[in-house]
Amino acid sequence: MAVRHRLIRKSPEDVWEVLSDVERYGDWVVGTSRVEPSEGQWPQLGATLRYHIKVGPLTLDNQTVVRRSEPTSVLELEADSGCLGTARIAIELRPWGEHTLLILDEHPLRGAGGALHNGLLDAVQQVRHRVMLARLARLCEETENPSLLTAQPRPRGD
Repeated sequence: MAVRHRLIRKSPEDVWEVLSDVERYGDWVVGTSRVEPSEGQWPQLGATLRYHIKVGPLTLDNQTVVRRSEPTSVLELEADSGCLGTARIAIELRPWGEHTLLILDEHPLRGAGGALHNGLLDAVQQVRHRVMLARLARLCEETENPSLLTAQPRPRGD
């Protein structure tokens, strides 16, 4: 199980604003490209996103669905990587003074990912989460009001 936390120097409302913006999803989630809404209104319960993940020469078509959404405090997702299985990704936002303590908990749920889960994969996941949370913190902190940010396209390696 990969659990990581990060103090973000913005309020939970500001962090939620970034998490809620489908246009910014690929800017903080490591490896994603061509993110597009599929069903529902992100991040409401049942909403889905489709995107690609590049792993070396492979490109995987993935989908993530919102399983729990409590604005400004909890976002739980199920990422479906097809033959690799699914993973539960829980993001908790805790007020920490005037800032936010973000806790990210990800673990395999179904399929091959669960069967092959081991300490080495957890270590890789920790590195990925460190990068992901640094990107998210940067997006949240780089402006006075994150809701005024406009998504800036970045090279995705497609």
